[in-house]
Amino acid sequence: MMDEEIKHIKNDKSNTYVIVWILLFFIFCSSFFSSCDNAKEHTAEAIRDEDSVAMMTSYGINTLISDSGIMRYRIIAERWEVNDNLNPPRWIFSRGLFLEQFDEKFHVETYIQADTAHYYNVKKLWHLWGNVRIRTVDGLRFYSEELYWDQTRHELYSNMYSHLITPERELQGAHFTSDEHMKHYKITDTKGSFTREDFEKDNSSENVNLNENTAADSIPKRQAAVPRRIKNF
Repeated sequence: MMDEEIKHIKNDKSNTYVIVWILLFFIFCSSFFSSCDNAKEHTAEAIRDEDSVAMMTSYGINTLISDSGIMRYRIIAERWEVNDNLNPPRWIFSRGLFLEQFDEKFHVETYIQADTAHYYNVKKLWHLWGNVRIRTVDGLRFYSEELYWDQTRHELYSNMYSHLITPERELQGAHFTSDEHMKHYKITDTKGSFTREDFEKDNSSENVNLNENTAADSIPKRQAAVPRRIKNF
């Protein structure tokens, strides 16, 4: 009798364990599937241009750049970043740029300076801004806050206020275009001043003409001869 009761108790316990495990299994499954239904999609933020990693970053740059196998430029910069992951690819000079341009005989003909510069190497286009300064060996000086240099078209241009000074004259205007050697330039919407010699040359030529006319007028004219009858002796 005791043995049967003991067996009965053991069977009850085993049944209880089975029921507990079944309940735990259902609880686990329900919690698992509910968590799957409420799962959130985790996405990263879009990659911006400024997040792109540069392929090369150099400091304390003083290097020569060749064009068609000829040394054309010297670049001096505190920081030079080459980033081909941007669209379009570019060189970035975020801490200032000083550039020397050479002629075919490797003589410096132009100095260019700016606070910031980007060079789009595929387009061969320079974009300089912030205290842009140009000085040539001929004494020409150029000042603006922004300048583009298109090396494909061999021209410089700016749509911001520009100030140009030469040994002969001084010009200011809102739009500037020039060849890359600063030999032939044009400024529109201009204000300008000219040297005194420009006016003196014009006045001197006018004075010469006036003096010639005055001199011609001051020569005494010979009076016309009055016909007289000659008496016979």
